Amino acid sequence: MTEVKSGDTVRIHYTGTLADGQTFDSSEGRDPLEFTVGSGQIIPGLEAAIPGMNVGDKKTVEVPADEAYGQPDPNAQQAVPRAEIPDDIPLDLGTQLQVQTPQGQVMPVTVVDVTEEQVTLDANHPLAGKDLTFNIELVEIA
Repeated sequence: MTEVKSGDTVRIHYTGTLADGQTFDSSEGRDPLEFTVGSGQIIPGLEAAIPGMNVGDKKTVEVPADEAYGQPDPNAQQAVPRAEIPDDIPLDLGTQLQVQTPQGQVMPVTVVDVTEEQVTLDANHPLAGKDLTFNIELVEIA
């Protein structure tokens, strides 16, 4: 059997869960995830678990936050005057929005606090600071 090595393009099926067992992402019902091992296309802690696998192998991978999306950056939160946000934009806590940076890049943010005067937006990845578990199956080495 051929073992996966760095530089191989692979396809995996996966289910990602949080410490409480909640599923945050899965390839179930979709095409497998395809990426090149060693290219940095997926989080480091998951990528490191792939070399040495053979087609059909299954494993559970525990990925600490520092090898996933990192720790939350307190500087990634910004308070915006409430008056600057159009009335038709939903501002429920946890709502995912997109903002445009002064450089023109689109960035996803989450509403984390709302007062009469301001709205606090968080640009950290929603999974920052969380340890992740993946159940993976190597489907193919392309």
